[in-house]
Amino acid sequence: MLQIAFDFLRAHKEIVLASCDGNVPKIRVFQIMKQQEHILFFATSPQKEVYRQLRENPNVEILAFAGKISVRCSGVVCFDVDESTKMWIYENNPVLQRLYTSYDKLAYFSLPIAEMDYYDLCPTPPAFKHFDLMSGDVSDGYVGERFNNRIATL
Repeated sequence: MLQIAFDFLRAHKEIVLASCDGNVPKIRVFQIMKQQEHILFFATSPQKEVYRQLRENPNVEILAFAGKISVRCSGVVCFDVDESTKMWIYENNPVLQRLYTSYDKLAYFSLPIAEMDYYDLCPTPPAFKHFDLMSGDVSDGYVGERFNNRIATL
C-alpha cells in the first residue's frame, strides 16, 4: 500500500500545503515539482509569505486528494536543493518559465516525508494506513466506530 500512496502522489501533483504564521495555520495550493522516492520538491518565490513562514517554521503537512482517496504527508522542509535539481524543475515546468526569467530567481525546497496517511473511502470498510517512514512502522487507522471491532479482529 505504501507504493500505491507514492503512485497517487505522482499522479496528483496539485496539493494543499499547510504551514504556520506564528501560531496561525496557513494553507495554500502548491504543486509537487519533482518526486524522488519519499522526497518531494517544490519551488516558490523568496518574496512570498510562504517562504518566510517555512524559514521560520519548516514543519509542514501536505494533502493530495481525488474523489474518495487522499494522501496526507508530514515532515520538515529542507532548503538545501542541489543546482541540477533546481535547473531541472525550472526547465520542466512551463509555468515557472512564464513567471520567472531564470531558475535562480526562485527558492526551492524539499520535503522528505516523515509520516504518510493513505485513505480510501471507496471500500467497506474504508482503508486507512499510516506509514512512519522514519521508523518503518505501518499501522491501520481508525475509520469509524462501525468498523472499529471488525478491524481489530482482521
